[in-house]
Amino acid sequence: MKEFCKKLSDILKTIFGYGIMISLFAGGLTFFGFLAALIIGGNIGAVICAVIYKKILPAIIYLAVIMVLLGLLSMYLAGEKALTPEKKQVRKHKGEM
Repeated sequence: MKEFCKKLSDILKTIFGYGIMISLFAGGLTFFGFLAALIIGGNIGAVICAVIYKKILPAIIYLAVIMVLLGLLSMYLAGEKALTPEKKQVRKHKGEM
């Protein structure tokens, strides 16, 4: 069972990586869409902004949320503990002994 969870975790991490990369890239493209709308201006610019805001951004947000959930699931299956403090042995230098 542990072997299966590890393989599934690796697959989910791959999907997570590509999905987050796509959502970040699409989010960056929306910047250029808004910039083009600003340069064009007028009613056409307003229509471009409305389309980006009402149709494209919600899809990007849903994609990012789903990818984050997949990332958390993969961490859970792999048994990773992120953002938790670990006690480490403090090594003393030779001069401090």
